[in-house]
Amino acid sequence: MAVKPLAAQPSRRLSDAEIVARAHRSDRNFAILGLSVLVISMIVLLSLIVDFMVDGLGRIDLDFLTSFPSRRASEAGILSAWVGTTLVMLVTTALAVPLGVAAGLYLEEYAPRNWITHLIEINVTNLAGVPSIIYGLLALGLFVQSFAMGQTILVAGMTLALLILPIIIVSTREAVRSIPLEIREGAYALGADKWQTVSGYILPTARPGILTGAIVGMSRAIGETAPIITIGALTFIAFLPPPPVQDTFPFINFDWLNSPFTVMPIQMFNWVSRPQAAFHVNAAATGLILLLMTLLMNAVAIWLRYKIRRSMR
Repeated sequence: MAVKPLAAQPSRRLSDAEIVARAHRSDRNFAILGLSVLVISMIVLLSLIVDFMVDGLGRIDLDFLTSFPSRRASEAGILSAWVGTTLVMLVTTALAVPLGVAAGLYLEEYAPRNWITHLIEINVTNLAGVPSIIYGLLALGLFVQSFAMGQTILVAGMTLALLILPIIIVSTREAVRSIPLEIREGAYALGADKWQTVSGYILPTARPGILTGAIVGMSRAIGETAPIITIGALTFIAFLPPPPVQDTFPFINFDWLNSPFTVMPIQMFNWVSRPQAAFHVNAAATGLILLLMTLLMNAVAIWLRYKIRRSMR
């Protein structure tokens, strides 16, 4: 006797209420997952900050900030390190921000849409993920050896500027791309040309996003160690570069650009590598100050972004 095959059961179509309920469950699960990742990240960050504070907060005083490094941990300070970090970041900002904003505006507003532009965009995006040691090797071969510029503050600032330049370019393009088309059309309707539209309408509107990208890049650059060590930054330095401002004409001095230097991450690396526990306390205090400098940069960016948005209203 032949067995009749079972007829295929038709799939039941979900009702609209069931589709909406399933979408709500997916949204809720994703929100829970994102919140969990955020909480775990904040716990890790807070634990690191608490560890820094427990180990190094008691070491921070005026003598620690105004003393040079020393072989004795109790007498060592970070004067040359935080001055070097400040000067290097000054050069990095002066080079990376104008070039990055200009390149982002050109690629988004002026560059023709062809395969060359597409290739440049792909390479800029890929450069944002290149390890920092590669930029150090590039600077060592190009700036230090080929151009014989030496191991100076200028070379360090140029190296870190190359490091964060793709970040600023990408953030500038995203900020410009997010501006509504109506703003451009309104500017053209008022008789503005291309440059007047970009400089008078697009760039001021995109300033909050551009500023955010610049601060993100600067926050990455201030903690970098590998490219600075690669170009030959000193690990122990007991003098300061010439001051940028002087009391005689022309009142501005550029000799500090060609001075040797050290930065706070390298000073931390030097102290952590020592076996004495007192130097580890100094490294924790230095890390806490470096973290405070980064948070201060972000606080200034948030305040400027708030002021810009308020003025735009």
